[in-house]
Parts: sequence; structure tokens; C-alpha cells
Amino acid sequence: MKKNNENNTSTPESDEKLHISQNIFETRRENKKKEAAEELKKQAELEQKLAERRKKAEEARAKRLEEERLELIRLKQGIIEESDTIKEETEEEVKMTVWQKIVSFFYLNKWWLTIAVIFGTIACILLHSFLSRPNPDVILLVIGENYKLSQESQLEEYIESLIEDINGNGKIEASVHYIPYTGDDKRDYASSATSMLSAELQSDNGAIVIGNKLAAEMLSDGVFVDISAIYPDNELIKGDKLMLKDSALAEKIGVDESVITDEWFIAIREPHKLMHTSEKRMQELYEKDYPVFDAIVKDISE
Repeated sequence: MKKNNENNTSTPESDEKLHISQNIFETRRENKKKEAAEELKKQAELEQKLAERRKKAEEARAKRLEEERLELIRLKQGIIEESDTIKEETEEEVKMTVWQKIVSFFYLNKWWLTIAVIFGTIACILLHSFLSRPNPDVILLVIGENYKLSQESQLEEYIESLIEDINGNGKIEASVHYIPYTGDDKRDYASSATSMLSAELQSDNGAIVIGNKLAAEMLSDGVFVDISAIYPDNELIKGDKLMLKDSALAEKIGVDESVITDEWFIAIREPHKLMHTSEKRMQELYEKDYPVFDAIVKDISE
């Protein structure tokens, strides 16, 4: 028991050390409080000074505006002939050089000028894009996977040999829009064939279509004009399609006969109202493209 009491009894030296540590901690804490209070006081004084300056500046501005208003009233009433205040402002304005006036104008209107420059740039880009985009006399749609027929052949050159300058721009130009539609969702998604097909068939780009069996199945009755009555003696024609297998097209466009199998045909679209165009526009397209279609039919059927 005596040994335990000796262990629990603190010595004067340890009490003194503990007391000193507590004093140091409390002193630091008090100093931090004082520093924070002084900082807040300084901040409050600074804000008060700024508020007073703003108030004085506003009062001075209001006083100056009131003096100018009274001076202007006196001038209008003829009480005084000249105003020193207004004269000084006028003289300062006259003393500005041309360059200073230009700089001042741009500085005062910089935001509006920036907006104007942005919209002007966009307008120039759109105008350039519109003026420089291709404007062919006729567009032919090739629907179905056959790269040799559409891209490696002389199909565009062949069509150009049959037409004149339809749009009057001084150039004879035909364009082939190739849509490699396969019916396989993954392949058509990768090649953007589905989106291209939808865009072309809902617009008034081209009325003449070269397609395969898949295109014929997809484009049901009513899409193409029944040409059997227009060309009653043409053995290549079946309803609304001219079958290309036994035609002279392969020879005309410089490809091997095996490139054009018995599933390929050529047809012309019936004018209908579509998602992106009206029936009137489709009728105008039909009337423009039919002479080209007629020339192709007659040329490859000989």
C-alpha cells in the first residue's frame, strides 16, 4: 500500500511543469483571439472607409449633375449666355484626336463589337459553305452494296454525256450518291447507310434510283412510277423497274458484266410529299430528272 501511494503522489516539479504548459497553451489561445479580433476590426475600418469614399463620390457626382442641370436650364431660359461647366466638357471633347476618338469608340462598344464580329464570322462561313457546295445538274441514287458499280465505274461520266447544263451554272455535272445498304444493322450502322438512306428518301435530292433486290423489297409499291405503259415495247421493263442485267449499262459505264447481276434495276420516284420536302418540290424534281431517266432507258435498251 505504501508503494502504491508513492506512485500516485505527484511531485512539486511535475505539478509545476503541468502548470507552465497550461499557461503557455492558454496564452497562445488568447493571442489568437486578440489577433482575430484586431483583424476583424481592421477589416471593418477598411470597409467603412471604402463606404465613405463611395458615398462621397456619389454625392459629388450627384452635385455635379445637379449643377449641370441647373446650368442647362439657365442657358435655355437665357439667364446666362455661357456655361463654364458645359464649355469645359465641350472643349475636352474637341481636343480629342481622331485616333483617341476611335480608341474610345471601340472601348465603349467592345462587347457589342465582339458579338457583331462573332455573328459576322458565322454568317461568312455559312455563306461560303452555301456558295461553294456542289450543285450538280442531276443526282442519281445507288441503293445497295456494289462499290464497283457506283464508285469504280464511269457512271457519273456516262450520265454527264447524256445531259446538258440543266441548272444553268455553266457546268455539266452529275453526282452519284452511294448508299451501301445491306439490311445488316451492324454493318449499316458502321457505314451510316441507314441514316443516309432515310435522309435521301425523305428529301428532293434525286429522283432516279439504281437499286438491288433488297432495295426493291424495302421500297414498296407506290414509291416508283409504273413505266411499263410509257415503254410498252421494252422487254427489260417489269412494272416500275427496268432490269439492268441484259441492258447495255455495264458496257456504257466500263465495268464487267458480272458487276451487274439480275437483281439490279433502275427506276424513277413518284412525286409524293415527304418529311423534308413538299409534293410540289418532288414534282419539280421529277420533271427535271425524267428527261435524264428517259435518255438512260433508251440508250441502254438499244
